[in-house]
Amino acid sequence: MILRQWSARIRTADEARYVAYIEETGAAHYAATDGNLGFQILTSAEADGLSTITTLSWWTDLAAVKRFAGEDYQRAQYYPEDDAFLVERTEFVQHHLVRASAMGGVR
Repeated sequence: MILRQWSARIRTADEARYVAYIEETGAAHYAATDGNLGFQILTSAEADGLSTITTLSWWTDLAAVKRFAGEDYQRAQYYPEDDAFLVERTEFVQHHLVRASAMGGVR
């Protein structure tokens, strides 16, 4: 299993609107891609009025990641309205090979 991790920074006041936007764009794209096992959207508010937003998406294998992101799968995927929200963005995402996992007591 592969974990794909993306992070950026937004204004904390925009958290709810941006999470909804991600659900409509990137998360919907994840869910529609064969081999996606799910996703999570995380936010972390900082004292400076900005928040870090992170998406974690879970994939059966690297071929599934490439079905979502294309051959240049290490590059972050952005959508048309991202510019209205993002204060800082990354060009690349991180991929991790999941070696062990447990959730809700299930392994």
